[in-house]
Amino acid sequence: MKRSIYILLVTVVYAVAGCTDIDKANPYDDQLHTLQVTAVYPDEYAEYLREGVTVKIEDVDRGNSYRTKTDKKGTAQFSLTNGIYRIQVSDKNGTHIFNGLADNVKLANSDMTFSLPLTHSRAGTIIIKEIYCGGCKKLPLEGDYQSDKYIILHNNDSEVQYLDSLCFGALDPYNSHSTNVWVTQDEMTGATIFPDFAPVIQCIWQFGGTGKSFPLQPGEDAVIAINGAIDHAAQYPQSVNLNKPGYFVCYNNVYFPNTLYHPAPGDQITSDHHLNVVIKTGQANAYSYSIFSPATIIFKAKGTTIQDYVLGAGNVIQKPGSTVDQVIKIPLDWVIDGAEVYYGGSSSNKKRISPSIDAGYVTQSATYSGRSLYRHIDEEATQEAGYEVMADTNNSSTDFYERDKPSLHE
Repeated sequence: MKRSIYILLVTVVYAVAGCTDIDKANPYDDQLHTLQVTAVYPDEYAEYLREGVTVKIEDVDRGNSYRTKTDKKGTAQFSLTNGIYRIQVSDKNGTHIFNGLADNVKLANSDMTFSLPLTHSRAGTIIIKEIYCGGCKKLPLEGDYQSDKYIILHNNDSEVQYLDSLCFGALDPYNSHSTNVWVTQDEMTGATIFPDFAPVIQCIWQFGGTGKSFPLQPGEDAVIAINGAIDHAAQYPQSVNLNKPGYFVCYNNVYFPNTLYHPAPGDQITSDHHLNVVIKTGQANAYSYSIFSPATIIFKAKGTTIQDYVLGAGNVIQKPGSTVDQVIKIPLDWVIDGAEVYYGGSSSNKKRISPSIDAGYVTQSATYSGRSLYRHIDEEATQEAGYEVMADTNNSSTDFYERDKPSLHE
């Protein structure tokens, strides 16, 4: 996805006139307050302001969610009790995408008006189609299994794309409910403040090739086995077969020698389909990709090679508060696509991916359930294009859903 990055400034004014009065006959009117949200489009895209754009609000503590549409001025109103709320605005107009996010807005004892700036981006070419990370049961045996993780990439464009030199990584922290030292909240507004880079943890994987070695036709997929590129289903029927021609694998037995998670690839996997390790910053003997809630990005270096970039001063930094962990600072405009996963078993999830890449999240309800996170098909666009086109609004809350079985389960 190509994007323009904007500094987000959120304006909040309390007890402002112009909000619709709450029905005074309502027995709870002394507990309800009006939250007025205005979507603010970037100056150079001001003409895209329109009514009918969905504004979603979630009650962080209670789990309730509410939706309504904007008026001609880009404003929407909600009557809510005191609480902490997550606000999302997502608008797609042709190839132009506008997203806004405020993760920790506090409504306390008064009405509030809230101006939410939107970031501009465009639909991607190569996108993440599916994430299978939560594992499955070892049925008919007892126990759980998680060495079968994979992701699927998809060419969502009308032209041939090339996987050569494409990089893959996950952001710190590994889990959405872990402490996030990179993202903060504005104390006055509750707006989420993201760094101007994506903090990739532990390792960067990269496709090989010479530039046009790995073409991806319109509507075509590429499977990446994050752990073993073997037939897992042969032993555990609830799992998947990742030993198939054309599949790729994250495999390097020098950096990651743990054969439980990285067995030798199967006989259908050619050596040129082994992803390369660009840099390893962690100490683990197996690549750590969260079974709960990974934040995944794919990217390509611009104006340099990724190999030269990681050697540059200040591009690999120590994680604040840690004497061990380091992250690689990936510029946001290098990122082609990203998908944020939240863990359904926690109420402490926090965004890691900037809303300029992914303004929302998809929830994985449980681990070892044999489920996967899958992108919706855009049926109308697919019919027009003649190949499979996936939904892409740069907002995983809209684009993804949790399916009962991974698509590769046979």
